[in-house]
Amino acid sequence: MALGKVGRRVIEAAFDGGDLASDGGVVLLRQVDERIGLTRAAARVFEDGRRQASVTHSVRDMLAQRVYALCCGWEDVSDHNVLRRDLALQTAVGRVDDLASGPTLSRLETAATPAHAAALNGVLVEQFIAGHARVPKELVLDIDATHVPLHGEQERAHFHSYYDNYCYLPLYVFCGQDLLACVLRPSSRDPASVLSALVKLLVQRLRQTWPGVRVIVRADSGFCRPQALRRFERWGVDYVIGLQKNSALLQRVALAELYLADAYKDSATKQRLIGEFSYGAKTWGRERRVVARLEHDARGANPRFIVTSLTGHAEVLYERLYCARGEAENRIKEAQLDLFGRRASCHKYHANQLRLLLAALAYTLMIKLRCLGLQGTELAQACSATIRIRLLKIGAAIVRNTRRVRLFLASHHPLQHVFEAAARALASP
Repeated sequence: MALGKVGRRVIEAAFDGGDLASDGGVVLLRQVDERIGLTRAAARVFEDGRRQASVTHSVRDMLAQRVYALCCGWEDVSDHNVLRRDLALQTAVGRVDDLASGPTLSRLETAATPAHAAALNGVLVEQFIAGHARVPKELVLDIDATHVPLHGEQERAHFHSYYDNYCYLPLYVFCGQDLLACVLRPSSRDPASVLSALVKLLVQRLRQTWPGVRVIVRADSGFCRPQALRRFERWGVDYVIGLQKNSALLQRVALAELYLADAYKDSATKQRLIGEFSYGAKTWGRERRVVARLEHDARGANPRFIVTSLTGHAEVLYERLYCARGEAENRIKEAQLDLFGRRASCHKYHANQLRLLLAALAYTLMIKLRCLGLQGTELAQACSATIRIRLLKIGAAIVRNTRRVRLFLASHHPLQHVFEAAARALASP
């Protein structure tokens, strides 16, 4: 290919460089995976119904191949028809021959069952527990739903008027930056329909390891259901959940709203007030503590309400605890966009659930790379997309013989020191 000139020199290019890879940093993912045992744990719970005498690619190798590729930015199964011969990916997976092809990986996805989904969610919880060297005193579970747009004839596809599209509505549970569960749901179901059951399973497992831990559920108003609140109280789980505004709530804060409106009219500056009162809807059976955040600016009044079982100052509960749930939305974007959790292009519903979980495993691997290998570097707070571009997408020439595999990484890569620091950190016990 002729690409112009530099002075008198002609620029030419061709894809004949030999055993070169664009993802030389994938070997760091192998180190993280070996350290935490993520794909091996996932493979152990993934029942393999194939005739073992005819198996060439183990479930563990296929899961590692798929997860590592997602981390490196290869979201489609069809990419593996070429990637299977990539020496860097082969080395990371632990093979010296061709990896699984696209059709083979597709058969893995279409063989997924609800039991696989439950078991892989269990792997996420076990990874979270194993990552704590000390017993935590308090865990805040952030629960939120998002949408996965559909553009085909996928099973259980329904039109959702809010998103104006056919979609799924997966439910995510985070604790800090750690992903504990992701459950695919049809968009025809209430977002809170599996909330209680999911929280119960998680709390039981967490308290099995840490009996005295305090668990707080944090969510927006889409998950405020009387049955869930009653169950949380019965299970000893605290909560701080958004409350949809209604005429009764607005009436309780009407005088405060008038005061803020007058103050804004006099000062022309945004007015804000946080207070609390007891409130009980007819379906609640009793009154509960409600915190109100009132604001008034050029756009008018903007009241927000939360219901909580917690004690403490109302302003602290709202600003420091409830508002912090916005960080979970950033983590969802990372799993959905950076690691391709929205690629629900399989026809079968449970195959799409597996794809969601593969993205969750990739997210977990990238988070562990950041925590275990990148502390103290300029990538210590980087998102998955930044880590991929700056640390994994490194050009490398690969030489493989009977004694060793050598990766000749790009000499002028600007973050050599970060790569070396991560390799040393991940190699230490």
